[in-house]
Parts: sequence; C-alpha cells; structure tokens
Amino acid sequence: MKEVYLAIDIGASSGRHIAGWLENGKLNTEEVFRFPNGVKKSPEGAVWDVEELFTNVKEGIRRAFGKYSCVRSLAIDTWGVDYVIMNGDEAVMPCRAYREPCTETAVGEVHKRIPFTRLYEITGIQFQPFNTVYQLTRDAISGKLDMVSDFLMIPEYLTYRLTGVKAKEYTNATTTGLVNVVTGEFDDEILDALDMLPARLFGALRKPGEIVGKLLPEVAEEVGGDVEVRLAPSHDTASAVEALEGEGPYISSGTWSLLGIKSAKAHTDEKSRLANWSNEGGVGYIRYQKNITGLWLVQSLRKELCPDESFDDVVRKAEASSFAGVIDADDPRFLAPESMTAAFRGYFGEGSAPVTHGDYFRAAFYGLAHAYAKALKELESVCGRRFEELTITGGGAKNGYLNRITQEVCGLKVKAVPIEATAIGNLKSQFGRKNDELL
Repeated sequence: MKEVYLAIDIGASSGRHIAGWLENGKLNTEEVFRFPNGVKKSPEGAVWDVEELFTNVKEGIRRAFGKYSCVRSLAIDTWGVDYVIMNGDEAVMPCRAYREPCTETAVGEVHKRIPFTRLYEITGIQFQPFNTVYQLTRDAISGKLDMVSDFLMIPEYLTYRLTGVKAKEYTNATTTGLVNVVTGEFDDEILDALDMLPARLFGALRKPGEIVGKLLPEVAEEVGGDVEVRLAPSHDTASAVEALEGEGPYISSGTWSLLGIKSAKAHTDEKSRLANWSNEGGVGYIRYQKNITGLWLVQSLRKELCPDESFDDVVRKAEASSFAGVIDADDPRFLAPESMTAAFRGYFGEGSAPVTHGDYFRAAFYGLAHAYAKALKELESVCGRRFEELTITGGGAKNGYLNRITQEVCGLKVKAVPIEATAIGNLKSQFGRKNDELL
C-alpha cells in the first residue's frame, strides 16, 4: 500500500495540495487540488478571508482521501507576517493583510521604545512597515488586543482549525521581528520594551517536523478520514529553501522574490542593516536573504491591462517591446497602489512613461533583474566572495525570459529549478529525509 504525505502550500495568489510519496528512495509528487487566493476589500481595508482558506484546505484533504488509500500526514505552509488574533477558541476578525498595514503610528511607537538598530541586533530582521511587530503594535494602540488570549500566524491558525491545538512554529515566527536570532525564541528585551503587547500572546516555539495531533472528529468526518498533522517549515520561503541543494545563492521567485543564501550564522552587522537584509529561520540554518518585490508587479499589471491573456502572452509582449525604461522594483509606490499602471506612469513621469502593454511588462521584468543584481552585489560584499551561479526556483523559475535577462544583467549563470519547491520542502519535513535522499 502506497503511503502518501500531503503538503498544503498557500501563497498570496493561490493554494495547492501536493501529494508526495517515496518510490525506490525518490520523491514523487502529484497535485491534488488547487484554488485561488487573494486579498479582499473590507471597511477595515485589505483582509484575508481565512474562513474561505479553511474551506479550501478541507476540500483538498477530502480529495486526497478520495484518491489515495493511505494519507500518512499533512502539513501547512503560507506566507509570513500576517496573523489571526484569538479570544480563547474564537478568532477576532477581520484578518488584516500586510499589503495595507496602516502602521505609520505603530512604527514610530516601536522605534521610540526600542530603536531599530537594537531591534536588528536582536532579531536580524529587515525593516518592512508590515512586519508583525508593527501590526501587533497597531492593534495594541487601537485596543484590539485588550481582551485577546493569543495570536496565531496564518498556517498556525489553519492547523489549529484542523486539530484544536495551538502550536507556534519557529520559521514563520521569525518573520514577526520579535524572535531572538540566537535563542530562536520570542525575545524578552523586546517584549519588555513593548509592554503594550500582552505577554500571554507569546509562547514557546516549536520546530518543523514536530507532530501537532490528529484531526478533530468533526473535521475527520467531513473530509472522510483521519490523518496525523505535523509542522512544516510553515513560512513558505523556508520550505522552498529547504528543497534546494547547496547553500546558495538562491531566488525563491513568486509574488515576492527572496534572494539569499543558507548561512550557518546570522549577519546582524551595520552593513547588513543598512542594506536591509534579513536573517530568517531555516531548518538548522539561517536564511540570510532580502525581500525584493517580485512577480506582484507583473501580476498587478496583467490584472489591469490584459486579464484574459496568459502569462506566456505577457512575456511575448515584453519581448516585443523596445522600451528602455527600468523601474526600481523596490520603490514603495509599487507595494500596494490603487493602480499599478498609474504607479508606473508616476515613476517615469510625463513624456517618458510606457505606452504599450509590452512596455509596462518589459520595464517590470528588467526592474526585477536589476534589483537582483543590486542584491547580489550586496551579498558578495558581506560574504567576501564572488558568486558564479544563481539558482531560481518557484513560479518565476518557469519564466525563461526573466531568467535570461537576469543572467544578462547579473553577469552570472542562472540555474532554473522549476519545481514545486515549497511543497517539496514541506514534504521533506514530514519525511524527515535529507535532500540527496529524495531528489
């Protein structure tokens, strides 16, 4: 009887259930279910419909039980930073989305109590206005945390809904900006300084691979079977990097592009802080990496300009354009604009803005390639070495055009690994095997 493991990998634009099993010592995978995801608009701004996410999680499990006779375990990974606050067993909604954080006041309050230089020394986490530490502080200032008992990152919340067990996982917790990069636990100095954040919210962290429990009886009945639920590296980039051989450099290319290396130690020096590099949790190593605005640019342009056309069509339009303009992909105006095309026009100014659809897409793709080149130079400076090869995985690895211009602009060999890297890293944590035993 074939034993199947199930990786539930949810990104900002879609989710997927990937079944994996060992055959002659190698990992085989098959997609069981895929569903759309995205932020929703509400009176409180951009939010995640976590109830819809949970419905899709259950549907994918149900389909897995319908297809395979033995599902041994499952684990969930998602993006980082965002969370659900809990009042006992009840979620306090809505679940705010990071692309509309409204944290300006909170950022000032946090840095007044503990300067960012000290935050970075402790956590090694790059500054982003949507980091969980600022979002939680926003909620504390508004009084939203007064009566709550806990907060759970998105994959932790979905795991809780399956099992009834609240389990905080290390890799996703590091994206909060509240975890000590040395101890791997929530940091007392930060929590003492930010005493408006109730201490009861912060418990011990658990590691990928640990068992959480079985499905709740009512969930098991609904999906048609019971299964062991484990913790994956529940930050999706942590799972993606775990699927890669070697130490890097890598780009996990999706809605965001995460460029970095696997490092035995954290880099919390001033050069890293000033260049805004991050030290996030991996499975036995630190992911020293930088968040770069990724295919979000292209996804947003396509949604406005040609929603009925495929990404292959988008690439062909970009290739046909001779537009010479290049954006700074990390300019804040591109984070969450009302209109991405308007943001592009504002960036270039009157008379030099893109004209055709292809002009917009070409400017976006070349903007990404130049952002990668800049980050690689920073990485080489910190590491004191020259890199000869860059591994790209995730959805962006399938984009031959972007890979070619990245190789051209960065001046090194690009190795595309077009695998479901995040799902494979998730599955690895369930198998408990090393890379070379699976791939």
